[in-house]
Amino acid sequence: MSRVEEFEELRPLLFSIAYRLLGSVSEAEDAVQETWLRYENSPTRPASAKAFLAATVSRISIDVLRSARVRRERYVGPWFPEPLLADPYEDPQRSAELADSLSMAALLLLERLSPLERAVFVLREVFAFGFPEIASAVGRSEAACRQLAVRARRHMDAGRPRFEAGRAEREKLAGRFLDAFRDGDVDGLTGLLAADVEMIGDGGGKAPQWADRFIGAGYVARVLAAFVPMFARIGAEVEPHRLNGQPGAIFRDRDGRVLSTWTFDILDGRIQTIRTVNNPDKLGHVGPVADVWTAFREANKAHLRTD
Repeated sequence: MSRVEEFEELRPLLFSIAYRLLGSVSEAEDAVQETWLRYENSPTRPASAKAFLAATVSRISIDVLRSARVRRERYVGPWFPEPLLADPYEDPQRSAELADSLSMAALLLLERLSPLERAVFVLREVFAFGFPEIASAVGRSEAACRQLAVRARRHMDAGRPRFEAGRAEREKLAGRFLDAFRDGDVDGLTGLLAADVEMIGDGGGKAPQWADRFIGAGYVARVLAAFVPMFARIGAEVEPHRLNGQPGAIFRDRDGRVLSTWTFDILDGRIQTIRTVNNPDKLGHVGPVADVWTAFREANKAHLRTD
């Protein structure tokens, strides 16, 4: 097998590692491309292409993550990972770990770890790499990596959300929620939301933002219902879609351009958290992106004409 064939076979795995480390589709793709360049220019063929490439993409991602943390400290408002439409890597033996580690909630928990802890946790707990391979990837001894793994696991377990296992039930509830949203049904929305539900938006200072966070079933339901006429005035459509392995939706304008993505954390038959990504810089991989400010102004003008 040629180097190109080896690399292309492992590309989905490399992207999946990099995305979980970086929380960014574009940065993960760049890390994978840099990994290929280093592999292509390596004077010798490694004994294990998988181990070499996984170690290389991990080291690149750790370096990017360290610089990204400085940028995220200056980020305007809440920061969320870029929404992922689908994970390209599949492993039936690791399906539960892969799905659990992809959710917005899990990725935000990973943000609390140091870059090394994050890399060790992802490689060990999600992808089941051995400690000798992990030690090579992060440049630490096996003993140190075991300590990092224990510390990371303790932090993750303390804050890990426990979602319902039934995918079909979660999809059904999300569908009912979106139907109630389209109808502007405050009572219907309230009945599907947890009492302490949170709706949190990531606009990055680049999209209209009423507030960073809304809390409470009644309040969130009223806010959601208030959105409906605005969306109607710009001909927006709601497209149910799984994002980061969770029930969610993509909001598009009348021309099919992306306005926003929403993901739902569901537990005990209720929506616990709604996370919206409105920053246009994070939506380019989802599809052509709408000019949200223009859409917002159009909605306001239409509202004034009808008053």
